[in-house]
Amino acid sequence: MSKILSISAVALRPANVRGETGSRGERLAAEYLEANGYRLVVANFKVPIGRNTRGVAVTGEIDIIAIDEDKLCFVEVKTKTSDEFASPLAAVNLRKQRQITRTARVYRRIFSLREMQYRFDVVTVLLAPTGLPKIDLIKSFWSESKFRKRAWTGDIY
Repeated sequence: MSKILSISAVALRPANVRGETGSRGERLAAEYLEANGYRLVVANFKVPIGRNTRGVAVTGEIDIIAIDEDKLCFVEVKTKTSDEFASPLAAVNLRKQRQITRTARVYRRIFSLREMQYRFDVVTVLLAPTGLPKIDLIKSFWSESKFRKRAWTGDIY
């Protein structure tokens, strides 16, 4: 009797592996930030931020909110097990940046932090199968100004 080989059976991972990878990356990122002088405020902050174009409620999430010196930092953590195809930074696209920016606005409004300086940081965690994880911190990866609506100041014609 011959063996039945299935490509999908070999390639599929259990459904919870992605969640475990992300959770491990967030724990490592939090430890890294604390070791570099950040004071952690909250992890996995979730709040409704509005509705999408179809009218469905959208919930925003910020992985880590911390304070670095006198600045409030909204930190997105991206964890990958390989950077063979793309860097973890590639996953922090404009859509993700916009969602985090909207969530940060709500956070600042809830806690009356309108006057406090803030920035958006990214921590990438690359979990190598062997060896220590590679962790990088990119401060001020983007700014809110790129998502502000600009007022029209001239005639259309």
